[in-house]
Amino acid sequence: MSPHTPDDLTITIRDERFNRDSQPERWWAGEPFGTAWHNALSATFPRGEAFFIEAVKAHREGAPPKLAEEIRAFVKQEINHTREHIAFNRLAEERGYDIKAIDKRTEQLLALTKNRPPIANLAVTMALEHYTAMMAHEFLANPQHFADSDPEVRDMWRWHAVEEIEHKGVAYDTWLHATKNWSAWRRWRVRSLVMLMVTMRFFKNRWIDAMMLLRQDGITGWRARWGMFKYLTVSPGVVRRIFPAWLAYFKPGFHPWDHDDRKLIAKYESDFPDAVMPAE
Repeated sequence: MSPHTPDDLTITIRDERFNRDSQPERWWAGEPFGTAWHNALSATFPRGEAFFIEAVKAHREGAPPKLAEEIRAFVKQEINHTREHIAFNRLAEERGYDIKAIDKRTEQLLALTKNRPPIANLAVTMALEHYTAMMAHEFLANPQHFADSDPEVRDMWRWHAVEEIEHKGVAYDTWLHATKNWSAWRRWRVRSLVMLMVTMRFFKNRWIDAMMLLRQDGITGWRARWGMFKYLTVSPGVVRRIFPAWLAYFKPGFHPWDHDDRKLIAKYESDFPDAVMPAE
């Protein structure tokens, strides 16, 4: 286990449910670009999170007791996230969006991983978990991201963000466990190369997905491209704002808990005390 993981970290199962009876507007974010970006993300989550679960579980044998318990909690949290994003994706479809093409492309991309070494899938999971943790921190730290959003949809994303921060070190610590016989140089080289690959594919595919959803709103051409670029890099600018955290991933000796941002979890729990559920 990395010494960077807080000894008093507890991963809590918050069995929350959202978007069952709510009736948000089609542009639930208050405008089309944030709606398209988050809808595109959500469309990938059910299959993506199932991939994360299997990648981590494949390396749990022999894990220290604390890590083994964190893996179990990670799996339970991700199962709940999958359930809630299935419900949210259904809501998006009810608002007229066709997201089946995104789900199909995600399925095809994940099919390419079937014959890869399990350690490669864990490296990809570790990189993508860093992305979810970076965005989760930004969503919670900067209220501008969901300032004009439907309240229940906003609550779902905040709940998801809290748990992504809470378990942000699990895939990384599983990687340290699985590669304990590797040299530090080899470990750094592989995770850095994988992060570069994941970054290119992540933004390429999410951009394609968001453009497709904007076309369904009648927003095309330069208006769609400039609007999405401005949303991601200017205001609220999630990509610009997470860049320092992304760059930190390449630091030798990096660990996700180098930055302890559990204060954002405490803020969420003070706002939503009923969201805290006992761990099973």
